[in-house]
Amino acid sequence: MQKNGREKKDWKIIWQDNFNGSELDTTKWTKILPNTADWGKHMTGDEQCYTLSGGKLYLKGIVNPDTLSDPRPFLTGGVYTKGKFAFQYGKIEVYAKLESAQGAWPAMWMLAEQKKNGAYPKNGEIDIMEHLNFDDIIYQTTHSYYTLELHQKDNPPHSGTTELDVSQFNTYGLEWYPDKLVFTLNDKVTFTYPRTKDVDPSQWPYDQPFYVLIDQQLGGSWVGKVKPEDLPVQMIVDFVKVYQ
Repeated sequence: MQKNGREKKDWKIIWQDNFNGSELDTTKWTKILPNTADWGKHMTGDEQCYTLSGGKLYLKGIVNPDTLSDPRPFLTGGVYTKGKFAFQYGKIEVYAKLESAQGAWPAMWMLAEQKKNGAYPKNGEIDIMEHLNFDDIIYQTTHSYYTLELHQKDNPPHSGTTELDVSQFNTYGLEWYPDKLVFTLNDKVTFTYPRTKDVDPSQWPYDQPFYVLIDQQLGGSWVGKVKPEDLPVQMIVDFVKVYQ
């Protein structure tokens, strides 16, 4: 058994953003545009949903002030590294503070860069952190063909929850190995999803490069209806670091 912290000593940063500029670094990130997924219907590239200030990135969920040019009731900001950065195995840390609102669904997650195994969900999804409404817990989850189509959510368990002080900055993390996904909060292990032998091979699509998404989502079947009077709401991101 290794001593606590022993594994951490050899990690080297291979990619990071501390958000120290006055504008989003578009060599690293792309603003997420609207899409038909439950999480994506309010996404926008609109400047009102993005601020860089004091070395932090503010991703906002707002009431849409102009429903004539865009009929959607809400707008949300989010960024991803798709086509610009992806990695396979290593560690990612996101140091951020979440705000709460009815219908707020901030998320930090990862998707496969290529469609190696076919259409979603065959390449898997890794949810480093999802937070709902005013909860004092976060969800850390894996989704795949195995969990969603074959309904194998308990062999092994595919999701965990962890309590946190949502009013503070926290470090949301994932350590990704060829045989397990280790989810962390403030450097403590919270949930582990192992690669399992003698099950359908779709259980482990996590053998290919994934890119990173960070977004302040609003509304959807899981989080429920949005309460406009609770808005604006934002996720404040201090840094993102990837190690190998």
